[in-house]
Amino acid sequence: MGKTLVLAEKPSVGRDLAKVLGCNQNNNGYISGNKYIVTWALGHLVTLADPEVYDKRYKSWNLQDLPMLPDKMELTVIKETSKQYGIVRGLLKQNEVDELIIATDAGREGELVARWIIEKAGFRKPIKRLWISSQTDNAIREGFNQLKPGKDFDNLYRAAQCRAEADWLIGLNVTRALTCKHNAQLSAGRVQTPTLALIVQRENEIKSFVPKDYWTIEAKTDGFILTWKDKNNGSTQLFDKAKAEAIASKLSGQTGEITDIKKEAKSEPHPLAYDLTELQRDANKRYGYSAKQTLSIMQTLYERHKVLTYPRTDSRHITSDIVATLPDRLKSIAVGSYAGAVQNLLKGKINTTSRLVDNSKVSDHHAIIPTEQPVRLSSLSAEERNIFDLVAKRFIAVLSPAYQYEQTTIKAEAAGEQLFARGKATKTLGWKAVYNDRDDSNDDNADAEDREQSLPLMQKGDKLRFLSVKANNRKTKPPARYTEATLLTAMEHPGKYVEDKDLKETLDRTGGLGTPATRADIIEKLFDTFYIEKKGREIFPTAKGIQLIDLSPHDLRSAELTAKWEQQLYDISKGKASSGAFISNIRTHAEKLVSSVISSSVTYKHDNLTRTRCPQCGKFLLEVNGKKGRMLICPDRECGYRKGVAQLSNARCPECHKKMELKGEGEGRLFTCSCGFREKLSSFNKRMDEMTESSDKRTIQKFMHQQKKEESINTAMADALSKWKAMQEK
Repeated sequence: MGKTLVLAEKPSVGRDLAKVLGCNQNNNGYISGNKYIVTWALGHLVTLADPEVYDKRYKSWNLQDLPMLPDKMELTVIKETSKQYGIVRGLLKQNEVDELIIATDAGREGELVARWIIEKAGFRKPIKRLWISSQTDNAIREGFNQLKPGKDFDNLYRAAQCRAEADWLIGLNVTRALTCKHNAQLSAGRVQTPTLALIVQRENEIKSFVPKDYWTIEAKTDGFILTWKDKNNGSTQLFDKAKAEAIASKLSGQTGEITDIKKEAKSEPHPLAYDLTELQRDANKRYGYSAKQTLSIMQTLYERHKVLTYPRTDSRHITSDIVATLPDRLKSIAVGSYAGAVQNLLKGKINTTSRLVDNSKVSDHHAIIPTEQPVRLSSLSAEERNIFDLVAKRFIAVLSPAYQYEQTTIKAEAAGEQLFARGKATKTLGWKAVYNDRDDSNDDNADAEDREQSLPLMQKGDKLRFLSVKANNRKTKPPARYTEATLLTAMEHPGKYVEDKDLKETLDRTGGLGTPATRADIIEKLFDTFYIEKKGREIFPTAKGIQLIDLSPHDLRSAELTAKWEQQLYDISKGKASSGAFISNIRTHAEKLVSSVISSSVTYKHDNLTRTRCPQCGKFLLEVNGKKGRMLICPDRECGYRKGVAQLSNARCPECHKKMELKGEGEGRLFTCSCGFREKLSSFNKRMDEMTESSDKRTIQKFMHQQKKEESINTAMADALSKWKAMQEK
């Protein structure tokens, strides 16, 4: 009797599958049983061949050899993981293997991982597909009971292959053209370049912004504040100082009369469930996590802890077949601070609306929600706990009733002028109870239109004595710089940031830049290539990034073009578009883009050139701000030399409390601060010893926990804390 080979994407997933399938014989690179053999990739084992495979002249980068347009794209085994590929290939070739079950991640890239291995190995036997949204034992068993024919996913594979080939044809050709033309390490891509263009465009808007003064008029009465409103246009802003002061003076000492009181019963429905992009946004706002960090944490919660469903989803709804599982999913999170809210939901019938259940709005995977596997909060790291908390609370919220409140709007008149005040009284917290009614709408700095305040009981005709009236001078603000949270929004909905009406409609129709699964890597790549840098949570384009947008072909900077491509890839995955036509168009476009770079008259200038020569090739090194501190890198692509200059540590300056940089090597390492404070590492260690002697154990543990977060980028701090650890173990 033959056996079934199961191909997972990672060893950890392979072991989970093997356990459920009763495979218990461990071998080198696979686990076997009576009926199944489970093996795994290590991410991609096979990839598109490098240019030199097609032609030896491509080993050198020369403008005259571009564009590179192979007749047929070839596959090659990745050298670093070739041993595991050999194991998988050997299993695929075994006579006892009758069929293959693809069990890689259930998405476009997971399909590509498996199909490239299958194609390279020449496997021709029957193929089935495991398609699951969670890694619990029950989900795996159900998935194996509902295996789908491999051919059902042929279109998904075609879309994945088109994406990879498009990135090769566009990215490699334009990158080589830019690098050769300007003799600098420059790169471009069909998603990364328009994403960088968004950041550069925002920076240009900020730099060209000229603030304007405007005034608002507020009248303080007993218990609340009224805001002046223009009778003619309803605006609360005046751009004429003299007029604002005249109105304020006119109202001072006056008594107003309430002319209208309007009370409205309002309700605010629960938010939508999380897709990956929304979760990354919230994690960045709340905890400062990067998009890539959030995805990595989510992957662990999905694969290892099995408490959350598949992360790489663009859906914010669930399908109707999931509804029956909702009680069990609630029970799985009925622990700790969630227990009370969960018990309240389980007491009655769980109500779902179209804001949660909508089959038409679910693509490959439903929204991110808890699984039926009970969670052990103590087994989660602090970071995992934070992400789980976001998802668990959102899950409870989407099953909770609406937030209901009464909004009161008061209109008053005094000295011929109109004023208003707005108040809100909560009737039922509903889903907001999950978040402890956290609401920032009462911020003193909020615009007058948005301010909510408590209002006393009043009636039409009541008199209001103005205790004080003042004209507040404010300035119009430039658009805010992107954070990772707002950049993810811009990538998902680039039409919001475009003024051209036709272009906006096109972008709204075709979709965003990249996919939920790829956006984190795109942002990370922009940091790693020093096109953008972070100051606090704000993202700034570097001089290199700004110049690259000027150097890049105009078409490649367009969010419209790449969004259209992404929509075409989606259509290919659904069998609505031709993969051949897409690649033909990409090849033509690659040729056009290369010609555009070659014919461009724009020049590139290194503005961060140092007087330090590269020890390997002799060129002057560039100083850049990496994510872990300042570095010196060689501008020569083939050299690739880089060296750390200063690490941003977690050690705080004792004078101004800012984080200090750690410079130098060995015994000469030195902490420096922007305020001018300097301290040798040896002196720092001495201060730590003194703190150890004078501080209680809890204080030390708290400080150590803060430092531990940064140990991976700050080995000097780790060394300094080693003495503390030894003391606490005694």
